[in-house]
Amino acid sequence: MDKIQVQTELTREKKERIPVWMYPSTLAMIEGALQQANCKSRSEFLEEAAKYYAGYVSAENAIQYLPPMLVSAFRGTVRDSEMHISRLLFKLAVELDMMMNVLASELDTEPEALAQMRGRCIRNVKKTGGYIAFENAARYQLKLCEDEANPDE
Repeated sequence: MDKIQVQTELTREKKERIPVWMYPSTLAMIEGALQQANCKSRSEFLEEAAKYYAGYVSAENAIQYLPPMLVSAFRGTVRDSEMHISRLLFKLAVELDMMMNVLASELDTEPEALAQMRGRCIRNVKKTGGYIAFENAARYQLKLCEDEANPDE
């Protein structure tokens, strides 16, 4: 076998030439992927592919190492997302509290009407999955006002 010396970063290795049999369709696939894989030759592509596949196959052996890393990464991502969502919800709650106080200071609403409205709003939020449009609420309130203005209809 022909052997070519190659200096790697950590060790000195010798590449070995080996015969490889492949279907023409596989070779065509390799030729098409060479540039995308940033490889200069079929040999380099096959070596990278072999390393990737060997790592994939041996992933079962690395099960003690990978999960703690993944769990740690997932926890960090989830924690960051939770913090972001919490900050946004806090800001939203402040704005909602301000709006409620402005409305409450201007409106004279009976406690019974508020209790009925709360029940209707809970049903509406459940029915729509939380998608509430101001236009729908305005239409509903206009209908209520029209019904109160025309009680005989």
